[in-house]
Amino acid sequence: MRMKAIGLLTLVAPALVGALATSCDKTDNPLTSASEAACGPCGELKYGDVGISGNAKLDGFFQAVSTLNSSVGQINADFETNIDSLIDTFGVQVDANATIDAKVTALDAQIKADIAANVSGGLTVDYQPPECHADVNVAVTAEANCEAKANCNVMATPGQVSVQCQGTCEGSCDAQCSGDLKCDLSAGGTCTGSCEGTCELDAKAQCTGTCHGTCDGTCSAQDAMGNCNGSCSGNCQGSCEVSAGATCSGKCTGSCVVKAQADCMGSVTCSGQCSGNCSGSCTGTATPPAASANCDATADCQAQASAQASANFSCSPPSLKVDFTLNASADADAQAAFVAHMTELKARGAAMVQGFAKYTALFDGKVNGKVVINPSPVAQLETSINGFVNISADADILKDIPPGRIGCVAPAFTEAAGDISDMITSASANISAQGKFATAITSGNFGS
Repeated sequence: MRMKAIGLLTLVAPALVGALATSCDKTDNPLTSASEAACGPCGELKYGDVGISGNAKLDGFFQAVSTLNSSVGQINADFETNIDSLIDTFGVQVDANATIDAKVTALDAQIKADIAANVSGGLTVDYQPPECHADVNVAVTAEANCEAKANCNVMATPGQVSVQCQGTCEGSCDAQCSGDLKCDLSAGGTCTGSCEGTCELDAKAQCTGTCHGTCDGTCSAQDAMGNCNGSCSGNCQGSCEVSAGATCSGKCTGSCVVKAQADCMGSVTCSGQCSGNCSGSCTGTATPPAASANCDATADCQAQASAQASANFSCSPPSLKVDFTLNASADADAQAAFVAHMTELKARGAAMVQGFAKYTALFDGKVNGKVVINPSPVAQLETSINGFVNISADADILKDIPPGRIGCVAPAFTEAAGDISDMITSASANISAQGKFATAITSGNFGS
């Protein structure tokens, strides 16, 4: 990809001759001896510079690559920082120059040994993966800004988000929703469908999730007061944290899946495919509406706006609860140290799992094995950059670049292609190490 990008310079070379005596603006024509002499520094993606080419379509993709590269770098840095902190917490001995995979392996083995020494029956983990989606606000704003630069009469308000969602819409849908209708019960109420959240049980009942209270069967974990704080094999009395939606015989706090809007006394949202416009979050590809009623640049602007939204992919924190029963024969000081260590592990582990979810979504479009965006942000940008690199010198895209900025285009493509290539090359080792830790913390099976 780097060679293709570098080769772009030969394609735009004829236009560079004209750029030596032209302008930074299509309507202004001062003489200049070079692009940067006339227009100032071209800028670099690694510094977050925008406006490199002066063309909103191209610069939107450059911005997306810069954002993606920054996100990947931050995820990797945060993961290593958290691993190093846990290594100190658990007293793991590792070589100063150890690879990230070696650090994870050593930490994994130490945590396994500590669990064996202090816990009776192993760990019980209740894990719900993060919810991830592209930032549709970014898509709408990028679309409006791009069309405005194309001198279109932009009327849209970026803050009022409504997009075409090729995937799963989580929010209001102005047309048919082919998935679940969810009733907002954040204030608590009766659920006529399946409850997602916490169910306050009026009487003893089966709990499909985590029971907090008394259990007349076998409870997988208990709190310091001896109350059930895990899965219950019998009936539970107290509250039940529903992990995957279940019938609630009491008061449901969270959301309730209903059959029709009439079954909900509050606001109803769509959780599925929306045949119209989606207002909320989109798990898939978000295509913003035209910002102008009549704009020839709309289609080109939509492509870069969707790319920017994909690059600004975000994931909510996961639900990660780790319960255990201390070994009664263990030393009291050792038990106290172990509890403190596990508190640190849960806090940092949740952050690392959240980062890993975003990492996998950026590269393969999946979270926990489920496709959440297709194509993935990396694949989408790789295809876009290759498409631009394959243009000819007289392509339409060149005529839309202010002549004084043409000299900035080839270096920016070289940097963008190199960034994507480097991300793909380094991803394999980082994803492997992060995936190993994420599997251990979400399953409770350390050292396996």
